[in-house]
Amino acid sequence: MNWKGVLPAITTSFTEDLHVDHSAVGKHCCWLLDNGCAGIVALGSLGEGATLSFDEKVEILRTCVGAVQGRGPVVASISALTTSEAVAIAKAAADLGCDALMVLPPYVYQGNWREMKTHVAMVFKATSLSCMLYNNPVAYGTDFVPEQICELAAEHENFEAVKESSTDARRVSAIRALLDRRLEISVGVDDAVLEAIGVGATGWIAGLANALPRESVELFNHGLNGESDKAFELYRWFLPLLRMDTVPNFVQLIKLVQAEVGMGNPRVRPPRLELVGDELQRNTMIIRDALHSRLQPVASFALPNKK
Repeated sequence: MNWKGVLPAITTSFTEDLHVDHSAVGKHCCWLLDNGCAGIVALGSLGEGATLSFDEKVEILRTCVGAVQGRGPVVASISALTTSEAVAIAKAAADLGCDALMVLPPYVYQGNWREMKTHVAMVFKATSLSCMLYNNPVAYGTDFVPEQICELAAEHENFEAVKESSTDARRVSAIRALLDRRLEISVGVDDAVLEAIGVGATGWIAGLANALPRESVELFNHGLNGESDKAFELYRWFLPLLRMDTVPNFVQLIKLVQAEVGMGNPRVRPPRLELVGDELQRNTMIIRDALHSRLQPVASFALPNKK
């Protein structure tokens, strides 16, 4: 599995009655690849995985694999309340033809290291698929520190990558110092992407790429290639939107950006609710101002329904 490049953590599109819109999900996957993304990551936090049933998760993965048709890897996010369900999702993902797994700690329960290590280890061992560990202590309350990541890497050959979302770019350099190139490291915080690349990240599990994939790929490539002037020019423009990935209502905000570019709608499942009132107006203005001033005309991109 090649964990390098921009892999969007895709949103899950819903119909008006809040069922999964499989047609829209498949179209979205294809559009992301058309615009230069390296693959897709389904069922994660941004995909509202906590609101999806086991069967819905399986069907979404089936849709993604069918839509992508081998053009890029499909990574299944593995998250559940229990270890047994996490293992079951992992096995289902492998059976459906997914290429890799992104393994989260269990929802709700914030156990000690022995318990968290056992949980992720059982998912790692459930299949032969390449695995990424998702470290997001801000959202999940479980922090996999570099020394623990090193311990897991020594024991699991198919543990190949880390999504580092602690918001501390020093974690990337700390993992590199311990493991050199044993693991690929992806940044999972949109408004720290250049900082993380600067200390050794080689991938980006991206949020705003759902709506602006070409800009995300260009930003990442400029950073990786050391083109600092081009990177920071694009970063300065992009930051008001990238910061939307780092707040509690990030799902609503990113879906709102998708709606503004014509690739999605703002519908979310409760307990999340769509933005209303001043909050909606304020963020819509930020989004529209950014889109109006973006560095390359919208017509030059591979837009939905345009060939």
